[in-house]
Amino acid sequence: MEIEIFAVCDAAADYGGKLNLMGTFDSIWAKQFPATHPNCSIALRVRFERIEEGDHRVRISVVDEDGKSIGPSADGSVGVKFPPNSLSICANMVLNINGMKFDKPGHYSIDLAIDNRHEKSLPLSVLLVEQKLQT
Repeated sequence: MEIEIFAVCDAAADYGGKLNLMGTFDSIWAKQFPATHPNCSIALRVRFERIEEGDHRVRISVVDEDGKSIGPSADGSVGVKFPPNSLSICANMVLNINGMKFDKPGHYSIDLAIDNRHEKSLPLSVLLVEQKLQT
């Protein structure tokens, strides 16, 4: 199995096996804390080899610098079935997140596990906007 795409973005969609991403990012700027990011998507494209045919469990979680989850994990599964004469196949997955809350600025991580094994992490910085005083 190979993770071809794992990204946090403004929006993502899967149309007939084509993964569409808009506005990938790795930083969120907030004027105050706690802060809520209104909506975003996590896009995932995984290539499986024929030997990996079958059902696979997928878990995505967001954790803070101390490894503490900042919300519930998203758990799902993907069934991998191969058409005849295919050596590998891709599965696209999109997780839409509304109202992700951050209690404090810092460095967060979006973690991906497949079949209970950590596969990849995305860094996500949540930063305070420095506001200039009006004179």
